[in-house]
This record gives sequence, structure tokens and C-alpha cells, in this order.
Amino acid sequence: MKPIFPLILLTLLLSGCGSLSGLNPATWFGGTDNAELPTELVPLDNKINIKKLWSSTIGSGTGGYRVKLVPAVTEDRVYAAASNGTVEALDLFSGKTEWRVDADVDISGATGAGDGLVLVGSADAILVGLSQETGEEVWRNRVSSEVLSVPKSNVGVAVVHTVDGKLFGFDALTGKSLWVYDRTVPVLSLHGNSSPVISGISAIVGLANGKLASVDLISGDLRWEVSITAPSGRSELERMVDIDVDPLVVEGVIYACTYQGEMAAVTEDTGVVLWRRKLSSYSGIGGNWRQVYVSDDEGNLWAIDPSNGSAIWKNDTLLRRRLSGPALLGEYVVVGDFDGYLHWFDSSNGEMLARTRAGSDAITTQPIARNGVLYVYGEGGVLTALTIEVPGELSDEPPEEPSDGPLRWGGGEFSEDR
Repeated sequence: MKPIFPLILLTLLLSGCGSLSGLNPATWFGGTDNAELPTELVPLDNKINIKKLWSSTIGSGTGGYRVKLVPAVTEDRVYAAASNGTVEALDLFSGKTEWRVDADVDISGATGAGDGLVLVGSADAILVGLSQETGEEVWRNRVSSEVLSVPKSNVGVAVVHTVDGKLFGFDALTGKSLWVYDRTVPVLSLHGNSSPVISGISAIVGLANGKLASVDLISGDLRWEVSITAPSGRSELERMVDIDVDPLVVEGVIYACTYQGEMAAVTEDTGVVLWRRKLSSYSGIGGNWRQVYVSDDEGNLWAIDPSNGSAIWKNDTLLRRRLSGPALLGEYVVVGDFDGYLHWFDSSNGEMLARTRAGSDAITTQPIARNGVLYVYGEGGVLTALTIEVPGELSDEPPEEPSDGPLRWGGGEFSEDR
């Protein structure tokens, strides 16, 4: 009798299946192995004060599906979507709903904002462009398969990455198809996609075969393609090296990370690999030119030297808590976990400074930091804006010189208020 384990994995992970029920590696077979339980949280006296500015519930949230519903933050609004088709525009400062519409699709990839559009992709292969001002539908067009990435738009071109390995370019004004960039997807891959990152007139995207590609946004021509890691191993499972993490572009350098492979730094213009290091992630990368932060697939949080890939520090106190990608807010690094907690770290040394809870639902999408405010979207649909009560004003850049020792102001608790 042949073992059924590989067959079960194949059923769960085959790319292109038409369902929203794909699981990430941390939740195969309904949860974490009893021998490898999530690390229990120990009591923590907060050393910084976290203040909730507002919260709002967006439809049904993910509806229990493993989908990528990332809010889009602009100068004056936050746009967010739910899997049941709800799309909302909220005032950036008050959280007040300015418009709410039903996109009439099962949303599986959201939310992109650019060129006056709010973009969402669906489980049944439809890309929808809505007006940022009113929420009115501007256009919709069909793509080749399910959308599990966040669509993006700039310089008049909307782009979306589908689970069958295609990157589509559409006219942002009319929705007319402009070009398609196509790459074969391996037999076995994670149920997810890297979202394209637009930098200048290039769309940069991670692929399921472990490669990173830069595509001309106007023509759809390939500028360059490079392997972040090469598949290795005897089985298809061992050879999975998907890039599900969205690339991070900082001052002409792209940082990318694969699942059970490597992290690398690549020049934006030419695709030359500057360095590689062993590191596996499916959740996210954050940071700036000083330090790059990664949540790995085991629940470690890393600070990486962007110049050479060496580890500056590693925090292993949240193992198997299914961490979100990290966000950098001022001098703090923030990650969410499967139980709705946000964990706040000193960016200079990795010390955990505070713990707050944004709700009881898992935080799987990477929080977004803008102008001293952190925007967090839980799987249950609660979108929360938070800030830190500190002397002076926060920026998205850490201070030139880190403070000596742990920060001592504050110490209050953040209570759940939904």
C-alpha cells in the first residue's frame, strides 16, 4: 500500500485549484502538530504606550478562507475589502466609512490603489477596477485563473499576478488587456502568490519556481529574471521554493525570500544578485536601508544587514505562532500572530517591548505603517489604526542613533475594543 501523505499534500497544495480553501504551510491538516505547539505567551509589562485611534469592521473579512486581503493606504483614505465582495473607503484619520460597495465577486486578492482606481481580484478569475472617489465600477476584465495576490496600478497600467503563473497588464482607464507575461508553475506549489511591486516603470514579481522577474510596465517585455533559489531535493515537496512574499524595494535594491529556500538582495536595474543567505518565509519582508526584517516559516523574527545578508539579531520567542510579515513603525518592528496579538520589538536589538491585541482573529496580512500610524487587518474583518504615545512625533524611519537600553516611558495595556 502506498503512503497517502504525499497524496494529501498534493490535493491541498496543487496550484490553480479553483477553491479559496488553500492552506499555508503552518496550517496543513487543520493545525499545528501537537508535538510542536505554538509558543505560549508569557506576561509582559509594556514599556511603550499603544493607543488605538479607531477600528472598523469590513464585511465578513476573509470569511475563513486563506486569501490575501491587504488594505491600501493613500494620502487621505484606507481602502479595504472582504471575501464576500464588500469594498470600503475609510477616512484615514477617523476611520469613518466614506463609501461601501458590493463588487459582486468572491474577493481573493485585494486591495490595490493607484491611477484613481481601487483594484480587487476574485476567486473566479475576474479583476475589478472601482473609482477611488465614489466606489463606482469603472471596468472589469477576466484573467486566466484565481487571483491570490494584490493587484497594483501606476502610470496608467494595472497589473495582477494569477495562480497559474501569469502577470497581466491592463489599461487602467478602460480595462483593456495590454500584455501577458507567462511562466510555468511547478507541479506542486503553495496556495498563494507574490504580489507585483511597481517601481518606476517596472513590475517586479516573485514566481512559484523560485525566480524573481522584472517586467516593463508599458510593454510587458521581460527586463530580467533571476533565481533567488534553485529547487533541490528528490521529491516535489522538497523542491517547492515558491516566492509568496512580496518583494521589498529599497533605494535600487530588491529583497526577496522563498519558501524553504533562500533570501537574496538583487539590483533593481540589472537583476544582479548581491548576496544570498539561507532563510525560508511565506509571510513578509519589511524595513529600510538600515535593516531588513523577515518573519520566517518557524516564527522567528530576523533583522538582516541589507549590505551583506548577515543576521543583526534574531528573536525566537514566538515560534509557531504563524507570524505576519513585519512592519517598521519608527524605531519599532511589529508583527501579528494567529491569535490576534501584535508584538512590538526594539528595531535595534530585537527586544520585545510591548504586546497588544487588535482582536481575537488571526493577523495574517502584513501591517502597514504610514506617518506614525499602524494599520492592521484581522481575518475577521476588523481594521484597526494604532499609534504610539511618545514624546515628539513618529516617522517611518528609525532614529539616527538608537537610545541606550530599553525604552521606559509608558507601560499601559491596550484592551480589546470591537
